[in-house]
Amino acid sequence: MAIKGRPQLACKTLVSRLPLKVTLTPLPVFKLVGDLSVDTGTWFRAMAERTGSWVHTDRQFDPGAAEERMSNEDALAVFELERCIECGCCIAACGTANMRPDFIGAAGLNRIARFMIDPRDERADADYFDVVGTDEGAFGCMGLMACDDLCPKKIPLQAQLARVRRAMARAAFSRPLVKIV
Repeated sequence: MAIKGRPQLACKTLVSRLPLKVTLTPLPVFKLVGDLSVDTGTWFRAMAERTGSWVHTDRQFDPGAAEERMSNEDALAVFELERCIECGCCIAACGTANMRPDFIGAAGLNRIARFMIDPRDERADADYFDVVGTDEGAFGCMGLMACDDLCPKKIPLQAQLARVRRAMARAAFSRPLVKIV
């Protein structure tokens, strides 16, 4: 919910620290279910499908085989980004997401960054470019940094945006030029 216009987790908000008169509103961007309740699940599911939020590989899964190992550095980096609890605070605080329903938001860009780090994912930067290399993705952020400020898990969302933007810029420069006639 938004308390005095600021998106935050109701479960972590201490009423004793609030003034006597407070304005509560539902989180913007998400579909209103009723009163202060919004449907974040539908939005996050659509974002997960749009970003391909699963490990993309050509390898056949063998349930009896040992789990594929990765370096501690990679595992910690993936874990850092997997801490997102999909609360929607970053999306509700985002100026771009409030103006443009097609914007993927910090949560989507964080998800892309997570799979870019994962050594098991076999997608190249060019594959990600098709998903977030536009103003609906990495280049649509206005840089207000409210997502970073309001994330209850303190995930470094702006750092992930920068990572994705750099990768998208590399992918754009590596693409062949298209001649329009």
